[in-house]
Amino acid sequence: MTAKVITVKCDDFDGDASHDGGVMSVRVTGTADYAAVDALEQFLDEVHDESMRSNVKQTTVDLRQLEFMNSSCFKCLISWITILQELPPSAQYKVMFISNPKMHWQKRSLHSLRCFAEDLISVSE
Repeated sequence: MTAKVITVKCDDFDGDASHDGGVMSVRVTGTADYAAVDALEQFLDEVHDESMRSNVKQTTVDLRQLEFMNSSCFKCLISWITILQELPPSAQYKVMFISNPKMHWQKRSLHSLRCFAEDLISVSE
């Protein structure tokens, strides 16, 4: 059974997360700019907390409709992955980003993020 657990809406930025069994599905859309930093940070904290509480094995983050993400919001992703890396291996979950090949910023940024934590992050189109 799929359970919707988290939503966020801030100006031109939206996100929602739900989990089904061992997978947390996250979707973000719009523009993650300066106005969305606090909302994104809180959203990712809640996604992480729910992922840990639900003992998910993978969190999938759909970025296909995210048009832009500034460096401050990208830092929120890095902080989330850093928290995940600091957990004992048995408590960690994998993160798969689903990107939009038409959004060139995603390919460059997600490649860098993947290099930061190759054992935890994968990227697909």
